[in-house]
Amino acid sequence: MTTKNGKTAPGPRGRGELTLLGGGATSYPTDYDPSLLEKFENRHPDNDTLVSLHCPEFTTLCPITGQPDFGELRIRYVPDRWLVESKSLKLYLFSFRNHGDFHEDVCNVVMKDLRALLAPKYVEVAGLFRPRGGIAIRPLAVWAPPRGPYAPLAREARARFDAPGS
Repeated sequence: MTTKNGKTAPGPRGRGELTLLGGGATSYPTDYDPSLLEKFENRHPDNDTLVSLHCPEFTTLCPITGQPDFGELRIRYVPDRWLVESKSLKLYLFSFRNHGDFHEDVCNVVMKDLRALLAPKYVEVAGLFRPRGGIAIRPLAVWAPPRGPYAPLAREARARFDAPGS
């Protein structure tokens, strides 16, 4: 595709390895399944783009009682070569609906699955779960290379996460 000034602009993305986006009828998973996650190439790996994804209607089950737990997951990451495809992320997060796991485990599992898929420069997964038994649990799983440029961002995320007014 050529722009008005004669420069070549990137054309529309091909589907490549993406199988879920635009694939017709959607099949919703009933069990935790990290293989649902799909990625596509980041066209700007030289930029430090902070990607923020919110899942305001996240559900999982208490592994002990089987009672449903409701909350919000907030994911932030700085991609390197890969970005997560959002429909695959939606279906992946939906796969927790009938999965029993503690809130802290959920955030760590999601963070580790995204880290394995994307090899990002930085990733954090925050869980803001609704109170059960009068207690709201707010876990935060963060990863950055310890000596890399994002280590201060990881420390800041942990410090600000549950600060008053956040």
